[in-house]
Amino acid sequence: MYKFLPDGVHGEVLDFPGAITCGKNLEDARRLLSGALVDMAETNIMLGERLPSPNPAITDSDADLEEPIYLILNASTRVKAVPLSNL
Repeated sequence: MYKFLPDGVHGEVLDFPGAITCGKNLEDARRLLSGALVDMAETNIMLGERLPSPNPAITDSDADLEEPIYLILNASTRVKAVPLSNL
């Protein structure tokens, strides 16, 4: 969801807690929100936490614009060992 404010555009993924951002315009907010969603999903996965279940029924009556955002994850079976000294 997006809320147009005097200083920019607030963006939030309503069914993924913590995925929020603010951009200078709608295009910027969309770009930043997609990055925030990926960052939150990767953090959940690294911490061994479940991802929230999508809920398209969630809405915010204060939103100026609501539109879907899709999270597409890719998994890899390739594992690379990196020596601690290289981190």
